[in-house]
Amino acid sequence: MSNNPRGFGTCHWLREAFLAVPREHFVPERVWWPARDAEGLYPLCDRRERPNAWLKAVYAPGAPLITQLDDGAVPPTGRAEGAFTSSISSAGVIIELLRHLAPEPGDRVLEIGTGTGYTTALLTHRAGADAVVTVEIDAALAERARDRLAALDLHPLVLAGDGERGYPAGAPYDRIVATASVRRIPPAWLEQLRPGGVLVAPLDSPFGHDLLVRLVGDGRGGARGRALERVEFMRVRGQRAPVPYEELGWPTEADPDHWQTLDIVVAPGRQRIFPATTPQPAA
Repeated sequence: MSNNPRGFGTCHWLREAFLAVPREHFVPERVWWPARDAEGLYPLCDRRERPNAWLKAVYAPGAPLITQLDDGAVPPTGRAEGAFTSSISSAGVIIELLRHLAPEPGDRVLEIGTGTGYTTALLTHRAGADAVVTVEIDAALAERARDRLAALDLHPLVLAGDGERGYPAGAPYDRIVATASVRRIPPAWLEQLRPGGVLVAPLDSPFGHDLLVRLVGDGRGGARGRALERVEFMRVRGQRAPVPYEELGWPTEADPDHWQTLDIVVAPGRQRIFPATTPQPAA
């Protein structure tokens, strides 16, 4: 695991945001638990049938809840199987995302992957509604998130569209965060990131898990940074197809035990991951 401190630490604003934003408000009444049962199916948590069990699942600190299977083809009517295509991330993972993102009040923030709208609400609590733009590829999910946010009098700009394209009309952004993983950092994100701006996103790796990376933009469509944590996220729809890691800039003999010592450099048309020459900086 990472040597970085985990949890809220001294990030008081994030603790306050978690206390101010009710997580259960954003969770659908029917969601799937992410571990298979004895018959190989994902159990359904139904608020109407078992409200206490549902609420306990919502606040389980280390577990995501699955809100969509197979891009919505599987209805939430009972135990099921299928590919996870949308979720509300575990509280622990969201803390890591936002602690490393470190938005300031008034920062222009772009979120890729609105999902339920819960992380959007936390960002809005910190940066302000006028400063937050969030993009969700599934129009039905975007509409539901917009309604859930509005019910709490939170009104960031919620858009239905392909998050890999970002939202150039709102650029440049001080912070960009993705809640779905990518194999290659989309060029649009770095084109829309101001010089010195921070991008936090899960990056697919050859190690059997994603790496949460923090990159600092150069203002010319490039960025550089390091991996911070081992995580697992659903892939953006446009990057689900496997690609040889060599084509994604990974070294041919990348060591899974030394993922923290890799530099990640992205420039227009190129992505490179290679052994770093300096120690990992403190988060």
